[in-house]
Amino acid sequence: MPTPAAKPQQEIAPGDVISVNTTEVMLPVTVRDSTGRLVNELTRQDFRVFEDGREQPLNDLALRQVPVDVVLMVDASSSVASNLDDFRRAAEGFAGRLAPEDRISLIKFDDKVQLLQDWTKSRFQLRRALTRLEPGMFTRFNDALLLAAREQYRSTSSRRAVIVLSDGIDSGRGTTLEAALKALLEAQVAVYVVSNTEISRASKRAELDVLANGTEATVRFNQLRIDDLREGLRVLDQSEHRLAQLTSATGGRLYKPRSFDVLESTYAEVAEELRHQYALYYTPLNRARDGGFRHVRVETANPAYQPQTRIGYFAPKV
Repeated sequence: MPTPAAKPQQEIAPGDVISVNTTEVMLPVTVRDSTGRLVNELTRQDFRVFEDGREQPLNDLALRQVPVDVVLMVDASSSVASNLDDFRRAAEGFAGRLAPEDRISLIKFDDKVQLLQDWTKSRFQLRRALTRLEPGMFTRFNDALLLAAREQYRSTSSRRAVIVLSDGIDSGRGTTLEAALKALLEAQVAVYVVSNTEISRASKRAELDVLANGTEATVRFNQLRIDDLREGLRVLDQSEHRLAQLTSATGGRLYKPRSFDVLESTYAEVAEELRHQYALYYTPLNRARDGGFRHVRVETANPAYQPQTRIGYFAPKV
């Protein structure tokens, strides 16, 4: 369980949970055109859904509006710690763009994972929780994702999303990213990552350019730092690649702002996507309740449109 720094406020009423047929599958789908613009005027007839290569009949309620439960996660380790105020402003702006029925919870992670705010529709409670953000050390990125998937989404039937600010470089003290991804797919959670890898990369490259272009003597003297910077750049590239895989597999998106100054507009873009998502429902033709993984693909009638959803789901198991 995430360990709360202080007892979080919780708002869960019976009407908050939307009940659907347990055999029914919901796919949150984002559609963009060739320029990246969100497409929001499609109807059920514009979509085709395939499960393990077999087309599935969409249900009549395929485009009903469904609230979203969003976990806001922030990496409070040294890579982000000095910019927590930027995150606070971005998080408040993001919350203000959600629908009144949408819920938010807040998780901070560094050398531990803390639930600062449980599910709430109150923007005031979120604002108060944001004041409890404090910087830490190390990064339990994978553990934070796994805990969010397993603990925060055990009893909700809404659309589910995690939005995390991090470079994704885990300290290696807990679970793997593969285990976290499996838990996210089991919980049917889309992951959106606002990555500061591009910001860190620019800083490291600037320092490396200065040190590597010095005199022979200064290069020799600074060789350890030069090697550290090159290794840091390699790790950033590797992390960015894994973040792209994570967000693509879960139906989310990877954002790489070039400055913390644009965090507010980046989070606003994520909110815009969540507001214009389609919720496609279908009852699988494969009725086996074997716990197996079902690969899913969505197509649109217009081949120029690019639908985005998770790669699949785990079937129920008796």
